[in-house]
Amino acid sequence: MRNPGNLRPLWAATAVAATLSLSIGCNKHTDNTMHFTDAINAYYSAHPVCLWDSSMKFPTQANTSDDSKTAGYDALVDQGLLTRTTAEKKVMIVASKQVNNYDISDKGRGAWVADVDQPGFGNFCYGHRKVTSIDSSTPTTDERGATTQVVYHYTVADAPAWAAAEETKNAYPQIRQNLSGTQSGTATLIETNEGWKVGRISGGTSPAAPAPAQ
Repeated sequence: MRNPGNLRPLWAATAVAATLSLSIGCNKHTDNTMHFTDAINAYYSAHPVCLWDSSMKFPTQANTSDDSKTAGYDALVDQGLLTRTTAEKKVMIVASKQVNNYDISDKGRGAWVADVDQPGFGNFCYGHRKVTSIDSSTPTTDERGATTQVVYHYTVADAPAWAAAEETKNAYPQIRQNLSGTQSGTATLIETNEGWKVGRISGGTSPAAPAPAQ
């Protein structure tokens, strides 16, 4: 007959193992990498990367002597997105200045994204950011309303030829930066009834070119 006293060490070992197993199970961290990636990509799918930081209206006019206004427009003329005509504009009764008139070309209409809030306004957009890695995230839970801060890297891929052209990147340095490789960003994500959603995007998103003064 087995001595009950010999079973005590076995019972103790079993109890310790069960406690450790329960502890590990409770502290297991849910890997939300895929969900975070999907949430940020969904946000970017609705927020394309565009040329200017505010909507523009065409046709527009620029003084030919003002390179700060004409250089960017002329680069888009070279890529076929805008048309350009010249004219004389009266500035005084006996004086005038030469101006360029710019308007969206037929080709440009294909890249033009209309501003639904401002009829007649819009922007030239050239792609969407896409997450390449989730680098870190702050601790969170799966409860509704929970938040987390996510650090990630992204790229802007498959840019159209007009955006990748050297003339365009020279005129709009932020395009060169956006297309140069991976960039870093941060986002605040919120757990909702539909899963993780972006509450705020900050950092790492290169600003678009300021809209030329009209």
